[in-house]
Amino acid sequence: MKKIAIATATRAEYGILHPLLVRLMEEKAFDVQLLVTGTHLEEQFGYTVKEIEKDGIPIARKIPILAEDNSPYGISVTMAQAITGFADYFRNGRPDLFLVLGDRTEILGMCAAALNEHIPIAHLHGGELTEGAVDDCIRHAVTKMSYLHFPATEVYRRRIIQMGEAPERVYNVGALGVENILSVPMLSEEEIRKDVEIPAGMPYAVVTFHPVTMQPGEAEQQVRELIAAMREEKQYFYLVTKANADAGGRQVNAWLAEAQRELTNMKLVSSLGMKRYLSAIKYAAFVLGNSSSGIIEAPALGTPTVNIGDRQKGRLMAETVIGCMPEAGAIQAAIRQTEQMPHRPSFLYGDGKTSEKIVKILKEFFHTDYRHWKKTFYDMECK
Repeated sequence: MKKIAIATATRAEYGILHPLLVRLMEEKAFDVQLLVTGTHLEEQFGYTVKEIEKDGIPIARKIPILAEDNSPYGISVTMAQAITGFADYFRNGRPDLFLVLGDRTEILGMCAAALNEHIPIAHLHGGELTEGAVDDCIRHAVTKMSYLHFPATEVYRRRIIQMGEAPERVYNVGALGVENILSVPMLSEEEIRKDVEIPAGMPYAVVTFHPVTMQPGEAEQQVRELIAAMREEKQYFYLVTKANADAGGRQVNAWLAEAQRELTNMKLVSSLGMKRYLSAIKYAAFVLGNSSSGIIEAPALGTPTVNIGDRQKGRLMAETVIGCMPEAGAIQAAIRQTEQMPHRPSFLYGDGKTSEKIVKILKEFFHTDYRHWKKTFYDMECK
């Protein structure tokens, strides 16, 4: 039996990983070790480890790593604590593979610890671009530390190969988020409205706004512009999920909490959980903010997205995604554009069979003498 360690540090990450976790745990060939860390273990972010426990997913270890603040220094402390916390696990746990998703700063620390222990790394969602966030650099660094790659589109697959990763280790498997949409039973519109207290009959938007980490000092102004647009477009109810633990995330949440005291058509929540979050998006008039869920999940549900600013700049985007500047007037104009859009699903990020493909690849991987494989830089032919 091969031991696969999988890390989750945020509510969004766990929701995306869920179908893969379930499928891997059904396989007798694998011993899945779920490592829960980051914001999952913090009350101010909703203590979302409770959602994992409620789902009945066994937790191998809880590894606290989050610093007391998310200043640049605090982020560095979190990364350092990720190295030491995960190094302790890897030293004794010795998994045969470490699987991570995405581009968060703490993942770099986790992967550094795995690398030092000569544990192969499998990386989901590599090859993407998010030019407005430091995540871009983290993602590419993790790509170079990883042995197996599971990008979400063919464009991203080619980009990973361009970075020197051999084609036989890079697999276009689509996005797990699309699989969730096609496989998870959704709540009805009446149920989700009642559950999160959205007024009956009032059109609503799901809002998630994260700090743009490559534009330090601009977060407050951008949040103020978003709030100003919400104040003017008062025909909608705004269901707002809190920002993540990126640098500046706590400040963003404080400004949103301040706005909630003023706006009667707004509700701020720490976490909705995957099922409620996807259900809320499904029946929303539009998604608003700068989260990747507006680029991947919302289009697959047919819900238009108003994508604010540069945080997601560089990602492949469906026609239902409307980009705008982080200015109140531009946001309002984009909202009005969504009103003319048909709610038609777009499957730019795969066919919903991602976890099935990954499990098949991992089975083949473990049948090889992988511990003796060495990565060599794959040179593409230059023209």
